[in-house]
Order: sequence, then structure tokens, then C-alpha cells
Amino acid sequence: MTALYIDADACPVKSEAERVATRHRVKMYIVSNGGLRPSQNPLVETVIVPDGPDVADMWIADRCGTGDVVVTGDIPLAAKCIEAGALVLKHNGEALTSANIGNVLASRDLMTDLRAADPFRQGGGKSFGKADRSRFLDGLERALRKAATLA
Repeated sequence: MTALYIDADACPVKSEAERVATRHRVKMYIVSNGGLRPSQNPLVETVIVPDGPDVADMWIADRCGTGDVVVTGDIPLAAKCIEAGALVLKHNGEALTSANIGNVLASRDLMTDLRAADPFRQGGGKSFGKADRSRFLDGLERALRKAATLA
């Protein structure tokens, strides 16, 4: 049975994901260290993990598998979930796959090194807009349809 896992810390598309998951009748887990208002939707389970580095990520990585969908902006978590067989989406709808995760990890590591070498290079990136939200909805729809064939 397909499940949808949301790495909820700083996730801008929780409500959109809930709407799509409900339409597909898919169990959704919103995982964080706290501070979230629980949903009244019976398909949505809010999981509060203990404080600590990467505890929410480990919770998701330990449970996801083939036929599941994970929404995260955390690239190392995405790599673990892909390895477990899950389909992975970033918040902007970009699919992370076994074909592109290596390049994404390498780019992430390069940017981390550049920021460490130049403390003034701390750019926040572009803002999250309507087009990103629309791409996410489209990407999640496609991912859940594909996941249903794998589960």
C-alpha cells in the first residue's frame, strides 16, 4: 500500500500534499520535531520525533520503500529513500531519481564547500512561488499514480 511521507520541517507544500493524498486515498505521514498543528484528516498522521540532528530524516528513511512517495528538500535523505525504492520529490515538484541523485548530491556538496570557503557567499536562493507550487502538484500527482503501480 502506497504511503506519502512529508519531511515537514520548512516544507511549504504540506496542505497541497494533503489534498492530493486525500484524493488518492493515500496514508500521509507529516514528520517533524514539533510545532505543527495536527490535521483532522483521518488519512494524515502527524509524527513528532524527538529533537536531534536528522531524527525526522531517519524516521522516514527507516520506513519508506518501494511504492511510497517522499517529499523532501533534504538531499541526503532523498538519496536514502531512492535507495530504499521510494519515489522522491522536492518541494518544487522536481523528481529526484537514481539517475540524477548523484549529480544533485555533488552540487550540494560543492555549494557547501563554496559557502564554507567564503562566508559572504550565503545566498538564500530564489523565493518559492506559484509556479513552484503548481509544478509540485503536477509532480505529486504523477508520482502517486506511478507509485500505485509499484506497490
